[in-house]
Amino acid sequence: MDWLMGLQKAIDYMEEHLFQKIGAEEVADALHFSPFYFQKCFKIVTGYTIGEYLRNRRLYLAGLEVLGRKVSGTESRNMDKGSGNGEGRIIDLAYKYGYDTPESFTRAFTRFHGLSPMQLRAQPHQIKVFLPLVAEISVKGGNKMEFTIEKREAMRMIGFEKIISFENSYQEIPGFWKEFGERYCGQPRQDGTPEEERIRQTIAECVVGEFGVCVEDETDRDHFRYYIAGAYQGGEVPEGMKVFEIPASEWAKFKCTGAMPDALQTVNTRIFKEWLPGNPAFEIAFHMNIEWYSNGDTCSESYESGIWMPVRRL
Repeated sequence: MDWLMGLQKAIDYMEEHLFQKIGAEEVADALHFSPFYFQKCFKIVTGYTIGEYLRNRRLYLAGLEVLGRKVSGTESRNMDKGSGNGEGRIIDLAYKYGYDTPESFTRAFTRFHGLSPMQLRAQPHQIKVFLPLVAEISVKGGNKMEFTIEKREAMRMIGFEKIISFENSYQEIPGFWKEFGERYCGQPRQDGTPEEERIRQTIAECVVGEFGVCVEDETDRDHFRYYIAGAYQGGEVPEGMKVFEIPASEWAKFKCTGAMPDALQTVNTRIFKEWLPGNPAFEIAFHMNIEWYSNGDTCSESYESGIWMPVRRL
């Protein structure tokens, strides 16, 4: 199944199950997707996380019900314009749309529409519309992405791990790098411990910071594991660091040039919007990808970095 068709099937599935308790894992499993890449792709192509899309669709339909329009999961694309008095109890709407209490529903409703349910009834023209998405990807020509295909043996890496949410990954990952830099990349503290010195020595020997590695978290499909890492050279593993393995694979290696993190995030977006949909020769091999970072000024417009995607030839 290609990315565009798969994305549209995912949207259709969510529309048919809006009133059920579903999330990214249930949608991905129903369509036999990798939850890891499905969530990355959906966010990049549509601009919404799965949670945001489901929440926005439900709150729009709730607004229609507040105004007296009857809706159902299978009718969400073509709304039933039958009669309704708009007087449904808030508690009923809260439970129907997946909220534990009327208060939590009212808060979410007000954030989305800018008005409470009672206020919206008095000002129906203020309803915020959020219609089902239609998956469209434009594969651009004339500006081809730079990439090479390279076969690599399994690699052992060492680094620091952080659990990252798909919903806030573009904010959390730069924050993780900032914490790493402030703690370990400046001058050692005069009151530093022997363990901190061992960590700094390992960082230097293994060039920790050359790679950022995203790995699927099979126990929590709303999050993934992110490592600030380098090539493991053997020896003792300091407390707080982890050793992990990158499987042998062919890798599609995409070049990024420009200041961080914008340059890397721009190329990442183009991979999912342009390269994957328009490339019939490869598919993603497993649930991981690698960011490569060179030495130099990360704020420079000439700074070089890269994204590596594990691929399988079709």
